[in-house]
Amino acid sequence: MSELATLLGRDEFAGRHLGSDEAEQREMLAALGVESLDALIGQVVPAGIRLREPLALGEPMTELHALAELSTHAVTNDVWRNFIGMGYYGTHTPAVIQRNVFENPGWYTAYTPYQAEISQGRLEALLNFQQMVVDLSGLPVANASLLDEATAAAEAMAMIRRLAKSKANAFFVDAAVHPQVIAVMRTRAKWLGIELVVAPADEMDASRVFGAHFQYPDTYGRIRDWGAPVSAVHGAGGLVSMGTDLLALMLIRSPGAYGADIAIGSAQRFGVPLGYGGPHAAFMACRDEHKRAMPGRIIGVSRDAAGRAALRMALQTREQHIRREKATSNICTAQVLLAVVAGMYAVYHGPDGLKKIAERVHGLAAVLAEAVRRLGFKVVHPAFFDTIVVEGEEAKIKEALAGARRRRINLRALSATRVAIALDETTTLDDVADVASAFAVGKALPFQLTDLAATAKRAIPDSFARTSRYLTHPVFHRHRSETEMLRYLKQLEDRDLSLTSAMIPLGSCTMKLNATTEMLPVTWPEFGRIHPFAPRDQTQGYQELFAQLEGWLAEITGFARVSLQPNAGSQGEYAGLLVIRAFHHSRGDDRRTTCLIPMSAHGTNPASAVMAGLEVVVVRSDARGNIDVEDLRSKARQHKDTLACLMVTYPSTHGVFESSIREICQIVHENGGQVYMDGANMNAQVGLCRPGDFGADVCHLNLHKTFCIPHGGGGPGMGPIGVAGHLGPFLPGHPVISVSGPDSCGTISAAPWGSASILAISWAYIALMGQDGLPEATKIAILNANYIARRLKGHFDLLYSGKNGLVAHECIIDTRPFKGSAGIEVEDIAKRIIDYGFHPPTVSFPVPGTLMIEPTESEPKEELDRFCDALIAIRQEIRDIEEGRVGREDNVLTRAPHTLVQVIADKWDRPYPREQAAFPSAATREHKVWPTVSRIDGAYGDRNLVCTCPPMEAYGSGPEG
Repeated sequence: MSELATLLGRDEFAGRHLGSDEAEQREMLAALGVESLDALIGQVVPAGIRLREPLALGEPMTELHALAELSTHAVTNDVWRNFIGMGYYGTHTPAVIQRNVFENPGWYTAYTPYQAEISQGRLEALLNFQQMVVDLSGLPVANASLLDEATAAAEAMAMIRRLAKSKANAFFVDAAVHPQVIAVMRTRAKWLGIELVVAPADEMDASRVFGAHFQYPDTYGRIRDWGAPVSAVHGAGGLVSMGTDLLALMLIRSPGAYGADIAIGSAQRFGVPLGYGGPHAAFMACRDEHKRAMPGRIIGVSRDAAGRAALRMALQTREQHIRREKATSNICTAQVLLAVVAGMYAVYHGPDGLKKIAERVHGLAAVLAEAVRRLGFKVVHPAFFDTIVVEGEEAKIKEALAGARRRRINLRALSATRVAIALDETTTLDDVADVASAFAVGKALPFQLTDLAATAKRAIPDSFARTSRYLTHPVFHRHRSETEMLRYLKQLEDRDLSLTSAMIPLGSCTMKLNATTEMLPVTWPEFGRIHPFAPRDQTQGYQELFAQLEGWLAEITGFARVSLQPNAGSQGEYAGLLVIRAFHHSRGDDRRTTCLIPMSAHGTNPASAVMAGLEVVVVRSDARGNIDVEDLRSKARQHKDTLACLMVTYPSTHGVFESSIREICQIVHENGGQVYMDGANMNAQVGLCRPGDFGADVCHLNLHKTFCIPHGGGGPGMGPIGVAGHLGPFLPGHPVISVSGPDSCGTISAAPWGSASILAISWAYIALMGQDGLPEATKIAILNANYIARRLKGHFDLLYSGKNGLVAHECIIDTRPFKGSAGIEVEDIAKRIIDYGFHPPTVSFPVPGTLMIEPTESEPKEELDRFCDALIAIRQEIRDIEEGRVGREDNVLTRAPHTLVQVIADKWDRPYPREQAAFPSAATREHKVWPTVSRIDGAYGDRNLVCTCPPMEAYGSGPEG
């Protein structure tokens, strides 16, 4: 950093983002026996791929400057009143939820709740979400969210294909399903070889399809009786999924009442801002007999070692990290933060409050319908909830649309003679008056809306009206006051370990700082109140932000083009593979369906490959954890005529920069394939090397890892892809807002730019770090990982390292020998780490029986030392068992973690002191996050799956000990 930049304060943010100062860095380098940071990088990163010039990103901005730039982008957006609908609606986020969940790092910096003992708060919030979905959908099992409604519909189609008795190869989709949903389903079907039949429901031939998807209410707002079509599909051996609306389900019959097997939809209108398309939590519910085929995370009720009710992620053996190419889905995350917001919205309002909102929305829609009728227009569908379709003469419709624009109102033009109008929670009687005035074509309204409100008839016939009860669990009734709600949110937050409390050293997860400055713009209304299908001329601020971010990411990766549409890392993998498939298809190479995947690749890779219609061929690793180049060469030649691509993670999931990466890419290219690079470990590359320079053709980026979007407790994420020039024409497209050309591989996400509102976070991070700060962060991440590996040397064996005995940004320690020497499993060590106040590292991935540690650049040396001290102390506890001083069966590791209730109980019958259990280090006497349950019995929870809220008394049941 230049002296002038220092005087101007441009390097201040980098200094705050990086955990260690220069003195601490010198100490760590000395421990490694390396003279300088650059010397360390020279030994870790192969010289043949190193960048010779700095990234062309410019000087860093100060925090004030970055916020000012983002503010300029925000105010350049033109926020109109939106009546577009199509699954996206205005909503009021209760302030107590916005401040204490959505904007609270205690919630948004946590990780996916794999370690359930320190995740009970988040798990309870997700169980509330599941209970809400179960009650409203009328189906007994729900998951803890999916990425968006369109993805959920595509997942439902794939799930039905696995489950249906019908041997047909066609799937029916009603033409009145939202167009973005149809587009994503069409993309999924194409590459899986499914024939997608899109037509009006009354034209369905149930005998030739294995399933069907309907929308209820449909994209035009129409409410229809789906009983007969559902029965027809069932009679032919097929299954039915139904897209639905949670707010509508307060007033209309549930999908379950019609016999639907699966219900999907978006929970966005339950308190989650529009955000130009996301992030939003989708949902899925299904019949009990189908639960083991359901994609995504399911929160279940189990019990802990003391017999008390405890929550955990259930049925984890379905996950792609375990099942790989046999997984039911490639989805490895969800939209946890947004699901929490939606679930808490239901807790906040309760069933009475939600019904009141639904009645108000429907009532205003009925008033508007009566108004336009009196103005001489036709309301096409008599039965509706919140959306009406207005029909009139072409000239009058044209004038009405022009009148709406003059009033800064967005309507949805369906044709020259029809327009759809969708109302929502934010709609007022004045808004209805403005819309009606647009249809009055320059004349005063010949009636008073208040008079219409008194006489307008409901548009939900009795035959569609809901009669079943919902949201009867006490959690939806006991937090009516803000005081109670605030305390409930705080109680749940305090049960979880997040980055606000300690380092989360999860390998392959990059749990780095999510700076407050980066987070501030996410809830600005100029970003949050934009509908994803608003005209482009109203979204110029977003378009400028996208263009800058795409340019920066292209520069960082060395690629020609970037797509921001994939709204998760798994979706980025899928999109990248589809781009490759579309490229081969454009050249008449439809035979190229073989995907080579190294054993060291991410677990989602094989699942993504299967979803893209590819056949997986595994490439061996050598003894050092690298790709076996000769095995790769042999298999590439063997499959030369069908080779589509290689999926490679770099640095490898084993935490090593492979020096042969250029040769690996060359082998694939020589045999007709493309190279897909998994960017999960991009935090070790930024500013030091670029995938596009050393042979990759496409790479996805986890913005929720490398580029500082927080993990949100398991979502949201973003997985944009960068591609070489020849793949640019095949980037994802969209049916509503054009974002690509005619050769697009298809539509990946419901919204054109995925979860657009959180892209401002990554924009801010890059702007604040600049061309010097980003590579510095990469270097420190590599330094920190090597420092931990060196400090643990002699206590734990390092499983893999590079040629110089060094690692990249993460390291794997081998705990497998302790099973034989002391009867200690890797899980025992992980749970004992909780007693020391830390979140455990990644357990048994990518190698069973090991721990993978990634400290990131944001942790100070003091925290790294505290973590190493904890592991070294645990190693001594293991040694005490090995040397006979402590028994193998009952000891501080096998009984870990220890709750506060246990250690203060009158009875203590364990063969080690309370202090060793509860306060094993000096730091834990100052502060620690206590587990609120003891070790959870996962097998019990899977055998006795309960994924709805238990009675309140269950949370306090069972003995302690």
